[in-house]
Amino acid sequence: MCDDPGMASEDVNGPGLIGVIGGSGPAGSALAARLASVGFRVMIGSRSKYRAMEARDHYVDLHPELADSLTFGDNATAAKADLIVIATPWDSAATMAQEFQDDLKGKVVVSMANALVRVGHEFQPLVPPRGSVAAHVQAAVPGCRIVAAFHHLPAKELGHLGSPIDSDVLICGDDRAAVREVSDIVARIPGCRPLDAGELSNATAIEAFTAVLLQLNVRYKTRVAPKLTGIRDDA
Repeated sequence: MCDDPGMASEDVNGPGLIGVIGGSGPAGSALAARLASVGFRVMIGSRSKYRAMEARDHYVDLHPELADSLTFGDNATAAKADLIVIATPWDSAATMAQEFQDDLKGKVVVSMANALVRVGHEFQPLVPPRGSVAAHVQAAVPGCRIVAAFHHLPAKELGHLGSPIDSDVLICGDDRAAVREVSDIVARIPGCRPLDAGELSNATAIEAFTAVLLQLNVRYKTRVAPKLTGIRDDA
Protein backbone atom coordinates (compact mmCIF):
# COMPACT_ATOMS: atom_id res chain seq x y z
CA MET A 1 0.00 0.00 0.00
CA CYS A 2 1.00 3.60 -0.39
CA ASP A 3 3.91 4.63 1.84
CA ASP A 4 3.06 8.33 1.68
CA PRO A 5 0.41 9.18 4.28
CA GLY A 6 0.02 12.81 3.26
CA MET A 7 -1.68 15.51 5.26
CA ALA A 8 -5.29 16.62 5.25
CA SER A 9 -6.73 20.09 5.00
CA GLU A 10 -8.88 21.59 7.73
CA ASP A 11 -12.39 20.15 7.96
CA VAL A 12 -15.22 22.41 9.09
CA ASN A 13 -16.62 19.51 11.14
CA GLY A 14 -13.43 18.67 13.02
CA PRO A 15 -9.65 18.53 12.85
CA GLY A 16 -8.03 18.05 9.46
CA LEU A 17 -5.98 15.10 10.67
CA ILE A 18 -5.92 13.18 13.94
CA GLY A 19 -2.54 11.69 14.80
CA VAL A 20 -2.41 8.71 17.17
CA ILE A 21 1.04 8.57 18.75
CA GLY A 22 1.94 5.05 19.85
CA GLY A 23 -1.11 3.88 17.93
CA SER A 24 0.01 0.47 16.72
CA GLY A 25 -1.23 -1.34 19.86
CA PRO A 26 -4.74 -2.81 20.21
CA ALA A 27 -6.43 0.22 21.80
CA GLY A 28 -4.72 2.90 19.71
CA SER A 29 -5.21 1.18 16.36
CA ALA A 30 -8.83 0.30 17.16
CA LEU A 31 -9.60 3.89 18.12
CA ALA A 32 -7.89 5.15 14.97
CA ALA A 33 -9.90 2.79 12.78
CA ARG A 34 -13.15 3.66 14.55
CA LEU A 35 -12.56 7.40 14.08
CA ALA A 36 -11.67 6.86 10.43
CA SER A 37 -14.87 4.87 9.98
CA VAL A 38 -17.00 7.86 11.04
CA GLY A 39 -15.40 10.34 8.67
CA PHE A 40 -12.20 11.60 10.29
CA ARG A 41 -8.80 11.42 8.68
CA VAL A 42 -6.53 9.54 11.08
CA MET A 43 -2.86 8.61 11.10
CA ILE A 44 -1.60 5.65 13.13
CA GLY A 45 1.84 6.50 14.48
CA SER A 46 4.48 4.20 15.96
CA ARG A 47 8.20 4.23 16.70
CA SER A 48 8.47 2.12 13.57
CA LYS A 49 6.38 3.23 10.61
CA TYR A 50 6.30 -0.39 9.51
CA ARG A 51 4.50 -1.42 12.69
CA ALA A 52 2.09 1.44 12.04
CA MET A 53 1.66 0.20 8.48
CA GLU A 54 0.85 -3.31 9.71
CA ALA A 55 -1.76 -1.96 12.13
CA ARG A 56 -3.29 0.21 9.42
CA ASP A 57 -3.29 -2.57 6.81
CA HIS A 58 -5.03 -4.93 9.25
CA TYR A 59 -8.07 -2.68 9.33
CA VAL A 60 -7.95 -1.69 5.67
CA ASP A 61 -7.88 -5.36 4.69
CA LEU A 62 -11.04 -5.87 6.75
CA HIS A 63 -12.62 -2.57 5.70
CA PRO A 64 -11.32 -1.41 2.30
CA GLU A 65 -13.44 1.73 2.54
CA LEU A 66 -10.92 3.05 5.10
CA ALA A 67 -8.07 3.14 2.57
CA ASP A 68 -8.28 6.90 2.03
CA SER A 69 -9.08 8.00 5.58
CA LEU A 70 -6.71 5.79 7.64
CA THR A 71 -3.00 6.41 7.09
CA PHE A 72 0.26 5.57 8.87
CA GLY A 73 3.63 7.02 9.76
CA ASP A 74 6.19 7.15 12.52
CA ASN A 75 5.42 9.02 15.74
CA ALA A 76 7.27 12.11 14.58
CA THR A 77 5.00 12.36 11.54
CA ALA A 78 1.85 11.67 13.57
CA ALA A 79 2.83 14.45 15.99
CA LYS A 80 2.46 16.98 13.16
CA ALA A 81 -1.27 16.28 12.84
CA ASP A 82 -3.91 18.83 13.85
CA LEU A 83 -5.16 16.95 16.93
CA ILE A 84 -3.17 14.32 18.82
CA VAL A 85 -4.13 11.18 20.74
CA ILE A 86 -1.44 9.63 22.93
CA ALA A 87 -2.03 5.87 22.98
CA THR A 88 1.29 4.71 24.46
CA PRO A 89 1.52 2.70 27.69
CA TRP A 90 0.87 4.96 30.66
CA ASP A 91 4.47 5.06 31.88
CA SER A 92 5.78 6.47 28.61
CA ALA A 93 2.97 8.92 27.77
CA ALA A 94 4.60 12.01 29.31
CA THR A 95 8.04 11.14 27.95
CA MET A 96 6.64 10.65 24.46
CA ALA A 97 4.72 13.92 24.60
CA GLN A 98 7.83 15.75 25.78
CA GLU A 99 9.81 14.31 22.88
CA PHE A 100 7.47 16.07 20.46
CA GLN A 101 6.64 19.13 22.56
CA ASP A 102 7.45 21.59 19.79
CA ASP A 103 4.93 19.91 17.47
CA LEU A 104 2.30 19.61 20.20
CA LYS A 105 2.42 23.23 21.32
CA GLY A 106 -1.01 24.83 21.16
CA LYS A 107 -2.73 21.61 19.99
CA VAL A 108 -5.45 19.56 21.64
CA VAL A 109 -3.76 16.42 22.99
CA VAL A 110 -5.93 13.55 24.21
CA SER A 111 -4.56 11.30 26.96
CA MET A 112 -6.29 7.90 27.10
CA ALA A 113 -3.89 5.85 29.24
CA ASN A 114 -4.69 4.29 32.61
CA ALA A 115 -2.03 3.61 35.25
CA LEU A 116 -2.89 0.10 36.44
CA VAL A 117 -1.15 -2.98 37.76
CA ARG A 118 -2.42 -6.53 38.13
CA VAL A 119 -1.87 -8.03 41.56
CA GLY A 120 -2.88 -11.67 41.64
CA HIS A 121 -6.42 -11.81 40.26
CA GLU A 122 -7.15 -8.13 40.82
CA PHE A 123 -6.38 -4.87 39.05
CA GLN A 124 -5.23 -1.96 41.15
CA PRO A 125 -4.80 1.69 40.12
CA LEU A 126 -1.46 3.40 40.51
CA VAL A 127 -0.96 7.08 41.28
CA PRO A 128 1.35 8.61 38.65
CA PRO A 129 3.19 11.90 39.15
CA ARG A 130 0.70 14.80 39.37
CA GLY A 131 -2.07 12.32 40.28
CA SER A 132 -3.01 11.09 36.80
CA VAL A 133 -1.41 10.23 33.48
CA ALA A 134 -3.22 13.15 31.87
CA ALA A 135 -1.96 15.67 34.44
CA HIS A 136 1.56 14.25 34.12
CA VAL A 137 1.46 14.81 30.37
CA GLN A 138 0.16 18.36 30.87
CA ALA A 139 3.00 19.12 33.28
CA ALA A 140 5.57 17.66 30.87
CA VAL A 141 4.24 19.66 27.92
CA PRO A 142 2.57 22.78 29.39
CA GLY A 143 2.16 24.35 25.96
CA CYS A 144 -0.44 21.83 24.77
CA ARG A 145 -4.14 21.58 25.63
CA ILE A 146 -4.59 18.25 27.42
CA VAL A 147 -7.94 16.47 27.48
CA ALA A 148 -8.48 13.13 29.23
CA ALA A 149 -10.85 10.82 27.31
CA PHE A 150 -11.47 7.30 25.89
CA HIS A 151 -10.27 5.50 29.05
CA HIS A 152 -13.14 3.05 29.34
CA LEU A 153 -13.87 1.97 25.77
CA PRO A 154 -13.02 -1.73 25.28
CA ALA A 155 -10.42 -2.11 22.54
CA LYS A 156 -12.01 -5.19 21.00
CA GLU A 157 -15.40 -3.49 20.69
CA LEU A 158 -13.76 -0.36 19.28
CA GLY A 159 -12.29 -2.51 16.53
CA HIS A 160 -15.65 -4.06 15.57
CA LEU A 161 -16.44 -1.22 13.22
CA GLY A 162 -19.82 -2.51 12.11
CA SER A 163 -21.26 -2.40 15.62
CA PRO A 164 -22.09 0.63 17.82
CA ILE A 165 -20.47 0.98 21.24
CA ASP A 166 -23.02 1.48 24.01
CA SER A 167 -20.96 3.63 26.34
CA ASP A 168 -20.61 7.04 27.88
CA VAL A 169 -17.21 8.66 27.44
CA LEU A 170 -16.07 10.74 30.40
CA ILE A 171 -14.05 13.75 29.25
CA CYS A 172 -12.20 16.24 31.40
CA GLY A 173 -9.75 19.07 30.91
CA ASP A 174 -8.95 22.61 31.97
CA ASP A 175 -9.33 24.03 28.45
CA ARG A 176 -13.08 24.23 27.88
CA ALA A 177 -12.80 24.71 24.12
CA ALA A 178 -10.58 21.62 23.87
CA VAL A 179 -13.08 19.56 25.87
CA ARG A 180 -15.86 20.67 23.51
CA GLU A 181 -13.78 19.71 20.47
CA VAL A 182 -13.10 16.22 21.82
CA SER A 183 -16.76 15.89 22.82
CA ASP A 184 -17.78 16.64 19.23
CA ILE A 185 -15.45 13.88 18.03
CA VAL A 186 -16.87 11.36 20.52
CA ALA A 187 -20.43 12.26 19.54
CA ARG A 188 -19.71 11.06 15.99
CA ILE A 189 -19.04 7.50 17.23
CA PRO A 190 -22.31 5.50 17.10
CA GLY A 191 -23.50 4.54 20.57
CA CYS A 192 -21.07 6.81 22.43
CA ARG A 193 -22.23 9.77 24.49
CA PRO A 194 -19.66 12.38 25.54
CA LEU A 195 -20.00 13.63 29.11
CA ASP A 196 -18.13 16.68 30.37
CA ALA A 197 -16.61 15.44 33.64
CA GLY A 198 -15.07 18.73 34.68
CA GLU A 199 -11.49 19.87 35.12
CA LEU A 200 -8.34 17.84 34.57
CA SER A 201 -8.05 17.05 38.28
CA ASN A 202 -10.92 14.59 37.81
CA ALA A 203 -8.75 12.46 35.52
CA THR A 204 -7.37 10.82 38.67
CA ALA A 205 -10.73 9.24 39.46
CA ILE A 206 -11.59 8.50 35.82
CA GLU A 207 -8.33 6.66 35.19
CA ALA A 208 -8.51 4.75 38.49
CA PHE A 209 -12.08 3.61 37.78
CA THR A 210 -10.75 1.54 34.89
CA ALA A 211 -9.44 -0.94 37.48
CA VAL A 212 -13.02 -1.49 38.66
CA LEU A 213 -14.26 -2.10 35.12
CA LEU A 214 -11.49 -4.59 34.41
CA GLN A 215 -12.26 -6.41 37.65
CA LEU A 216 -15.90 -6.67 36.57
CA ASN A 217 -14.73 -8.09 33.24
CA VAL A 218 -12.84 -10.81 35.07
CA ARG A 219 -15.64 -11.53 37.54
CA TYR A 220 -18.45 -11.69 34.99
CA LYS A 221 -16.44 -12.82 31.96
CA THR A 222 -17.56 -9.90 29.80
CA ARG A 223 -16.43 -6.47 28.62
CA VAL A 224 -18.20 -3.70 30.42
CA ALA A 225 -18.43 -0.01 29.53
CA PRO A 226 -19.92 2.75 31.72
CA LYS A 227 -23.41 4.07 31.03
CA LEU A 228 -24.73 6.68 33.46
CA THR A 229 -28.40 7.32 34.10
CA GLY A 230 -30.17 10.56 34.99
CA ILE A 231 -28.50 12.76 32.37
CA ARG A 232 -30.71 13.89 29.48
CA ASP A 233 -29.19 13.40 26.06
CA ASP A 234 -29.92 17.05 25.28
CA ALA A 235 -28.29 18.35 28.49
